[in-house]
Amino acid sequence: MTTLDLTPDELLTTTRTVRKRLDLDKPVPMELIRECIEIALQAPSGSNRQTWHWLVVTDAGKRAQIGEYYRLAVAEYLESSGAAGRLYADDPDRAPVQKRVGSSVAYLGERMGQVPALVIPCLTAKNLPAGNQAGLWGSILPSAWSYMLAARARGLGTAWTTLHLKYEREVSQLLGLPDEVRQTVLIPTAYSIGTDFRRAARQPLDEVLHVDSW
Repeated sequence: MTTLDLTPDELLTTTRTVRKRLDLDKPVPMELIRECIEIALQAPSGSNRQTWHWLVVTDAGKRAQIGEYYRLAVAEYLESSGAAGRLYADDPDRAPVQKRVGSSVAYLGERMGQVPALVIPCLTAKNLPAGNQAGLWGSILPSAWSYMLAARARGLGTAWTTLHLKYEREVSQLLGLPDEVRQTVLIPTAYSIGTDFRRAARQPLDEVLHVDSW
C-alpha cells in the first residue's frame, strides 16, 4: 500500500480527529483496515498479555444503529457545560477554536452511522480494579492511537471519541460482545477529503512542562 510522504514528526503532528472531512461515500477496503490494525498490534501491552480485540463494523444496519446511539449521546453532550464549544468562552484565542470543535462534533453526531467503517478496540477485563486502572487501559489505548497513525499514513481520516459509551451496554448487545470484553474508543474510519492536515493549536510547552518538581 502506498503511504503519504510524511516524516515521523509530520505524521505525529498532523494526525487529527477528522469529522467534517470524512468521505462518507467512498468504501474503505477491509484489507486496508486490517493492515492498520496489524501495525497497531505492535503497540505496548502490559506484561505482553495482548488481551485486545478489534471490532470493525461495516454492516449498514449495525452502523446505523450505533450512529443513532451516538447521535443521542452527542445531543446530550452538546447541552452540557463541558461541551467543547462552551469551553474557554472568555479566552479570545481559544474560544474560536473550541467553537469549531463543537460544530464538528455536532456534524459527526448526525452522520456517524454513515461512516464506511466503525472501528472499536476492546480489552478483555473480567473485573475493573478499584485502584489504579492506568495499566489496564494503557494496554489498549496506545494501540488505538497507533491505528489512527497508520490510517493517516494511508490517506484515511479517523476520529477519537468515547461518547458512544453512554450506550455501551446497548452497543455490546448489538455486536454480541462477551460480558468480560470492554469497549474503549470508537474510531470512525473513512478516506479523508484531502490530506493536507496541519498542526493543531496547543498550549505553549512551557505552560505545561514541569522538570523535577511542580
